[in-house]
Amino acid sequence: MADQVITVENLCVRYPGSDRPAVEEMSFSVARGEVFGFLGPSGAGKSTTQRVLTRLLRRYEGEVDVLGRPLRDWGAAYFERVGVGFELPAGFGKLTVRENLAAFASLYRGPVEDPDVLLERVDLADAADRRVTDLSKGMRMRLNLARAMVNRPELLFLDEPTSGQDPVRSALLREAVREAADAGCTVFLTTHDMATADLLCDRVAFVVRGRIAAVDTPRGFKLRHGRPGLVAEIRGQEPRELSMDAFADDTELMALLRQGQVETLHTREASLDDVFAAVTRERL
Repeated sequence: MADQVITVENLCVRYPGSDRPAVEEMSFSVARGEVFGFLGPSGAGKSTTQRVLTRLLRRYEGEVDVLGRPLRDWGAAYFERVGVGFELPAGFGKLTVRENLAAFASLYRGPVEDPDVLLERVDLADAADRRVTDLSKGMRMRLNLARAMVNRPELLFLDEPTSGQDPVRSALLREAVREAADAGCTVFLTTHDMATADLLCDRVAFVVRGRIAAVDTPRGFKLRHGRPGLVAEIRGQEPRELSMDAFADDTELMALLRQGQVETLHTREASLDDVFAAVTRERL
């Protein structure tokens, strides 16, 4: 069995005055080096669970083990080993980008990343001497990721890491996170961006009403919720749906393929957006 970095058993969280738990009997585990997506609609309990795991919320029931020991037993040393990048970026506005990273790096006792290397990785090298107050939201989010990674964390908590990014920079940030995971860092990711979840996550969990509704790989989910078969888009015709068995025997389609009339031919697997809608609709 893979080394488990996070193990949660029957986690329950109820906020004072609430008529129902924010998180109820939740159980899951995350292996070392895994990118684990934690997905679901707003108010499903994702942020509450993340607040428990980052020790911002101490009142909970159930068993939570992180990095080899009960979460309740951890002290300040916990924050030497984890990195946190929330959706709302944090930084010292009057300091430059490089000064911000240096300031955060100085808070750790262990080895830290070279700020300039990190800024290059998140495409902020050209902005290293600019004040944070002068940055766009997208640039602040990239700085946020760099700050979360500055202490070389074993466990990285990320919330909407590609928010405010264009497609090229979104891909760049996904690559940086994947490189960290390939080097052994475990990543706990919350996002509403299904494309990022699909491309980045090894497994995803869908959370609905404070419970885990389903856990699988992105591919497993898409195959399970899709329909077996193919869709052929033919020039001048309506798209044609085919079963896998009928494809090879469709002589008309084979002729159209040879004539170059078939513009696209693709499977009918579901997108992760489709899965999100189906799973949450079933539970809601």
